[in-house]
Amino acid sequence: MIDYTKEEKAFLESYERDEWQSVKNKKSEISRYQQIAKSTFKKDSRINIRMSSKDIHAMQLKALEEGIPYQTLITSVLHKYVSGRLAEK
Repeated sequence: MIDYTKEEKAFLESYERDEWQSVKNKKSEISRYQQIAKSTFKKDSRINIRMSSKDIHAMQLKALEEGIPYQTLITSVLHKYVSGRLAEK
């Protein structure tokens, strides 16, 4: 038996209830979302911030675990915070 995550189980159950519908104009929708992603993640400004060595090292370790550059991780955390999607444990 496959061990699904909660999210995977929810998707599978939703699919089995026939709640999914095909997208009309698939190519144009894909293009539209690609444009949105490009605009959202466009890096057109530069900042300098001062952080403690301890925090930078911790970010570098987390980024290493995720397999991404630490600057990308910092940008992602800041983006999630300002968009209200950063959740505390």
